[in-house]
Amino acid sequence: MLKQKRVAAIHDISGVGKCSLTVALPIISAAGVECSVLPTAVLSTHTGGFTGFTYRDLTTDIAPIVRHWKSLKLHFDAIYTGFLGSYEQIDLVSQAFDKLKAEDTLIAVDPVMADNGKLYTIFDASFPQAMKELCGKADLIMPNLTEAALMLDEEYQEGPYTKAYIEELLKRLAAATKTKLIVLTGVYFDNTKLGAATYDVAKNEIRYVLGEKISGSYHGTGDVFGSALIGALMNGKPLDEAVRIAVAFTVRSISWTQKAQTELRYGVNFEANLPSYIQDLGLL
Repeated sequence: MLKQKRVAAIHDISGVGKCSLTVALPIISAAGVECSVLPTAVLSTHTGGFTGFTYRDLTTDIAPIVRHWKSLKLHFDAIYTGFLGSYEQIDLVSQAFDKLKAEDTLIAVDPVMADNGKLYTIFDASFPQAMKELCGKADLIMPNLTEAALMLDEEYQEGPYTKAYIEELLKRLAAATKTKLIVLTGVYFDNTKLGAATYDVAKNEIRYVLGEKISGSYHGTGDVFGSALIGALMNGKPLDEAVRIAVAFTVRSISWTQKAQTELRYGVNFEANLPSYIQDLGLL
């Protein structure tokens, strides 16, 4: 019998500006996977490029939702977390892992807290260490280079990078978090290709998946990539193949957005590329 997989996505939700749950829900669903959502906050828009947005903190709702899900004896094939806005939310999500995971549940953490060499202004300097502890409970983590450096308490280095630097960074991060799988994003060795490095710790295997490097800064691409990666893994794709599919989908979405001249603060136009993503998964 063909059994549908179920993923719990624990992220905030912004009504306008494609990121977090408004990205995770459609992409993971398109992969043929049920996406259960646990919103950590509700915003009228995301916070990048918009002013006057509304914000409702749902921290106090997290534990009751988890208790209810636990009472239903739900089985989750993966739990996927993104932006967490406080130390309290990190602690509650850590507890959610303990309550909801089964032996075969993939715990995936995207430690969203920084980019372009800088910690987001809402966080203090000790936040990366709290996030590193959460990553220590994950099977898979998906940091960008800034987040990796911060969790290692190291200075961020600008690219282009060398393979020697990336591989040492991956090994230090694996030692610091004890996680099994790392997907490091924002990796590039020249100005033509950009993508990710994967590290399977048990196999001591590092691989690179690079796509076209498109100029400009595009909001929400980390969430597009992460959600596409989770969808691919839930379809049984091995890590490097899942990353290849996610990179290709993200690059196509950025390219489409650039050609359409969409205002960047509204996020990338991933919707038009969902059919090709589904095809890459072998579902069409």
